[in-house]
Amino acid sequence: MPAEIYLNVAISGLLTGLVYGLMALGLSVIFGVVRVVNFAHGEMMTVAMYVAVVLFAQLGLDPLLMMLPIAALLFAVGYAMQMALINPFIARPEHSQFMLMVAVAIILVNGLLIVFGPDAQTVQTSYAFDSFAVGPVIVDATKLYAGLAAILVAAALFAFFQFAPLGKAIRACADNYTGALVVGLDVKRLYALSFGLGAACVGAAGAIIVLIVDVTPPLGPAYTLLAFIIVITGGLGSMPGALLGGILIGLTEAMAGLFFTPSAKSMFAFAILVLVLLFRPQGIMGKRLT
Repeated sequence: MPAEIYLNVAISGLLTGLVYGLMALGLSVIFGVVRVVNFAHGEMMTVAMYVAVVLFAQLGLDPLLMMLPIAALLFAVGYAMQMALINPFIARPEHSQFMLMVAVAIILVNGLLIVFGPDAQTVQTSYAFDSFAVGPVIVDATKLYAGLAAILVAAALFAFFQFAPLGKAIRACADNYTGALVVGLDVKRLYALSFGLGAACVGAAGAIIVLIVDVTPPLGPAYTLLAFIIVITGGLGSMPGALLGGILIGLTEAMAGLFFTPSAKSMFAFAILVLVLLFRPQGIMGKRLT
């Protein structure tokens, strides 16, 4: 097989992995600050995908152009969810939080089934079959745009946490909950903002990934599981780790589809997870467990 084939597949997997990383970034932000495991993460992304599909079908709006409005919508949903539903569960046992988020996930999946039915829906943009040739390498235009969009959103989020006063306050809250209370930070509001930001990431990822895959309601649990694989591989609570884990899983899936069969990609993703748990349980970029 020509070497160009391997390079083409690797680039395709890298670009898809960037979108995976953006999706997992939202889960990492939520857990890193709020310490709640969002078992409805993939289902929230599926909601964003359906919003993008409806906007494209009814108004002809490109999902990439609607990425920020959809992210803003998911931010509002996440903020409201944290303030009204999750904050009362923060001090409760972890199994109560687990059951709450599982219940939310089931409601979302079944709600989407009622509204849209079980049939797959897709978005066909004007550039769906375009590609760019760089020497012997052929890059799919849709995946290139998707990867670049994911990089932009992730860079904006990193800049927010690094330089914005509100972002620094959220980081302080994540590092020292008691200290944040002592200095007078509104922890509940910061928790809601963090959950909203995580939901915004998954909203942007949903608007992007709908260009690559068809959407069905049962897709949500599969992406929730994939997000967990990515964040555990990269390091739970580590934002750079989420992006790195997404790229690694994207590359692994692409190469597994080339060397074996596309149906084997999940097997190799889980194999990476097992290896990470065996040899570096804190994740590739996670802090060492003590």
